[in-house]
Amino acid sequence: MKDGIDEIIKILKKQHNQKNLAINQISQRNPFFVLISCLLSLRTKDEVTKEASLRLFSLAKTPAEMLKLETRQIEMAIYPVGFYKRKAAQIKQICKELVEKHNSKVPDRIDELLKFKGVGRKTANIVLTVGYSKLGIAVDTHVHRISNRIGLVSTRHPDETELELKKKLPKKYWIVFNELLVLHGKNICVPISPKCSVCPIHKYCDRVGVIRSR
Repeated sequence: MKDGIDEIIKILKKQHNQKNLAINQISQRNPFFVLISCLLSLRTKDEVTKEASLRLFSLAKTPAEMLKLETRQIEMAIYPVGFYKRKAAQIKQICKELVEKHNSKVPDRIDELLKFKGVGRKTANIVLTVGYSKLGIAVDTHVHRISNRIGLVSTRHPDETELELKKKLPKKYWIVFNELLVLHGKNICVPISPKCSVCPIHKYCDRVGVIRSR
């Protein structure tokens, strides 16, 4: 990648409205809302995640309140998110652990968050960055793909990408990086045939692995 991470961030901030992300719209910087919304968002479109989260949080806003709901109620509230039955069971179990082991407070350490079943590094980092405004880099498929495509890193797995980005990205960009690349990946730098002709950061991109583009 040509030097220019500062310019890339500057351009993407102008290009994309981060408030459009579902988790940002519903999180209210509430770590519990962020955690549950992240679980719902896995393999689910943004607009479906938003509506499902709003329906669920209208029924319960705390781990204790969530435990009072029947699993079937949670399933009905979050449908049609992907794997909604599995996620409803996960939500109940996580809320049980939050109440019994953490005094109903979502942990603000990544090692503690990773102990919850169904919580991976991406979700844990989003809880830290969005819910607690703590430093971290959440790496999902968009961040992994685009970071490799522009030539910023050369990695095979999202966990490797996170480690490499922490070496190469200035800390002032860690929190915002996920939000910007997710929006860029949804709108322009799509997985197959990216829209390179209208990409605002094309001159900084090595186009690694790009066979066909628009």
